[in-house]
Amino acid sequence: MHVAELSRIANLLVADDKRLLAMDESTPTCNKRFSDLGIAQTQESRRTYRQLILTTPGLGNCISGVILYDETIKQKTDEGIPFLKIIKDEGIVAGIKVDIGAKEMAGRPGEKVTEGLDHLRERLRDYREMGARFCKWRAVFSLADELPSKSCIEINTSTLAQYAVLCQEAGLVPIVEPEVLMSGDHNIERCSEITEEVLRTLFFELYKQDVILEGMILKPNMVLAGLSCSVQNSFEDVADVTYKCFLRSVPAAVPAITFLSGGQSSELASSRLNAMNIKFKSKSPWALAFSFARAIQQPGLEIWQGKKSNQLAAQKAIYHRAMCNRAARKGEYDVALERS
Repeated sequence: MHVAELSRIANLLVADDKRLLAMDESTPTCNKRFSDLGIAQTQESRRTYRQLILTTPGLGNCISGVILYDETIKQKTDEGIPFLKIIKDEGIVAGIKVDIGAKEMAGRPGEKVTEGLDHLRERLRDYREMGARFCKWRAVFSLADELPSKSCIEINTSTLAQYAVLCQEAGLVPIVEPEVLMSGDHNIERCSEITEEVLRTLFFELYKQDVILEGMILKPNMVLAGLSCSVQNSFEDVADVTYKCFLRSVPAAVPAITFLSGGQSSELASSRLNAMNIKFKSKSPWALAFSFARAIQQPGLEIWQGKKSNQLAAQKAIYHRAMCNRAARKGEYDVALERS
């Protein structure tokens, strides 16, 4: 395996307080967001929107890597320039989502297992030849009284480990994404308990597969109370509980924890990440960073609404959110920045 190169790319993705922009929504997910705003659900609309994101002026000032979807990595601008060239010229590293989605788990109502290992070795080779240098695979865990089951945790973490070692074999940095979902009325303590169990099991599986920890990045959920919980904790409490949970379960060899936004509003995601970096950045063994999708994209998408006349304003909103999150990575985010 390409140990030095994997480590170099992993560290490049977390350098200079920049981090990752996830724009790897599947076609059904992207179409659902378009439908909610009255935007045409067509391949051309998706291409135009992703072109808007990638041509945002100055995007490389805040973003070190972008996670693409299979449709997107092969597309071009209106002028015929491949998206991959636009990304490279901006000094950003291209990545690709390689799982094919979470499917219903047999015999386990309410639980899902992520699929996509079939022919993955060949797909990884092809993506690397195209220009991708890292990949992403997401596993989801629903949280309820009896969920997630040990079977769900073990199957999904084993699959994540198999994906990760295949990526490294192909010279690609794996983004390993175990997400404990926010839906439900659970409190923050329950989320912490399950997140820690998932992470401990995950790293046991990664060790079994001989995954090089220095050549991977972890993309987990923050530790939060469920969306329906009557008690929503302060930014400082979220920072404390999240950091403690990860300190107990994530080896120091991992270069970075790039949190997903997971349905949080843009401002909440930035504020919680900021609180973590204010308190823990100076002593954390890993970079505490972001790999947000909606928390960066959504304001711009709502402005754009599929209209060319709104493109510049939408790009300004995307750039603003990216800058807010870079500030949160440094522990320098505040409400005044939202008004700027």
